[in-house]
Amino acid sequence: MSINLSDIKAAREIIPDDCQFTRLIPSASLTNHTGSPVYLKLENQQLISSFKIRGAAHAVKKLNDSQRKNGVICVSSGNHGRGLAYASALARVRCIVCMSSLVPQNKINAIKALGAEVQIIGNSQDEAQIAVDEMVASEGFTYLSPFDHPDVISGQGTIGLELLEQIDNLQSVLVPVSGGGLIAGIAIAVKAINPKIQVIGVSMEHGAAMYESVQVGKPIEVEELPSLADALGGGIGLDNSFTFDAVRTLVDKLILVSEKEISQAIRHAYWEDKQIIEGAGAVGISALIARKFTPKGPTVALISGGNIDMQLHHRIISGEDVDVYTE
Repeated sequence: MSINLSDIKAAREIIPDDCQFTRLIPSASLTNHTGSPVYLKLENQQLISSFKIRGAAHAVKKLNDSQRKNGVICVSSGNHGRGLAYASALARVRCIVCMSSLVPQNKINAIKALGAEVQIIGNSQDEAQIAVDEMVASEGFTYLSPFDHPDVISGQGTIGLELLEQIDNLQSVLVPVSGGGLIAGIAIAVKAINPKIQVIGVSMEHGAAMYESVQVGKPIEVEELPSLADALGGGIGLDNSFTFDAVRTLVDKLILVSEKEISQAIRHAYWEDKQIIEGAGAVGISALIARKFTPKGPTVALISGGNIDMQLHHRIISGEDVDVYTE
């Protein structure tokens, strides 16, 4: 099964009651820094403060009656679980979210508050995935992957449609990369309409599974490590069906940023653009500030989420370059 522009357009018709059309704002500071117009796509202001509600809402809406009755389950680093919990609560569907011990407590608490059942399993998403697979086999839950699922990818791709309506002559878009559901959906949408638009993926230096997999030409296991960009942690699955091929064929470049650069971007977003963003949502700004990508025309940095522990955020905006990896 392939995913195309028609699937993304269809998703857009299904999810408007659950998702917002998010704002695109100019960043004067990043424009001055890069010499090209830079805009921020504010998915941190989305419902549940993350783009993940798009794919989760679409996938839940596509469930059949039997699947709704049996309930849904996922493995998550936080935001997909929150999106699925939110969408499932609206649809009155049972939802279980399995997470590793690396997930910040604020994200765990937010998922529980939405009524989902949370299970903390192991020290990585890969370990949590084993438990999910067992429950799917034994109890009949429907597994909704945080990234490698056609309905999830199509839902995330609606961001690409919005971008093309919000800005003329878009030259490039910087997208956070974890399992690839977000960047795959956006790339499918924008490349189908304008193949010349550059889609740039950005991830953290420690534990970037998609980046490492693309380097060797196949999905591989990568050790999951602590990072400010905790939402980008986890593997892409050795049996990856959709996102690896989409990233390899449609994404123009993959970039890695350091923990210090992520701290700088969180701080920059707060003081310069008045945005509270999490580490995963900051990586596009990181790449621009560090001059790891030089735009040559109108460029969007996608702010994927704002679910950051506020005590951690306070430390960072007060001037501390937090390095979770070495703490």
